Amino acid sequence: MSEANKRIPRRVFEEVITQHKLELVYELFAPEYTFYDPLVDDLIRGPDGFKDLIAMYLKAVPDVHVTVDAQLAEGDMVATRWTVRGTHTGDLLGIPPTGKRYVLPGVLISRIKNGKIVQDWEYRDDLGLLRQLGAVVLPSDKQKKSGR
Repeated sequence: MSEANKRIPRRVFEEVITQHKLELVYELFAPEYTFYDPLVDDLIRGPDGFKDLIAMYLKAVPDVHVTVDAQLAEGDMVATRWTVRGTHTGDLLGIPPTGKRYVLPGVLISRIKNGKIVQDWEYRDDLGLLRQLGAVVLPSDKQKKSGR
């Protein structure tokens, strides 16, 4: 069961997101699906909620590519460590297009029931992403630019 459960989140990353096959959300997500994301104030609910979130993301980063780096599974839970690469060419969470390429690592914990994802909890290096896009500048970034 663990190997079968691992394939489900992997398909989301490889097919739904990287290959833009948004219609697969109805096959991979349960109707009662909930997505917990630290950047989103409201819960993302159901396959349509996830589809809308990914469609918005794909407008901002159409060349997105997700690599599944590692997975662990136990019972109905799957942990997936992933890396996203892409170019920021559209509005992303209020950040205007920068044209910058970025690399974003993260972890997704999925609960699987009857062959579908019912819950996801995602944790990413959002600060690292914002730094790469130039939306956040830390004091250490300023020191590097000044040559100190």
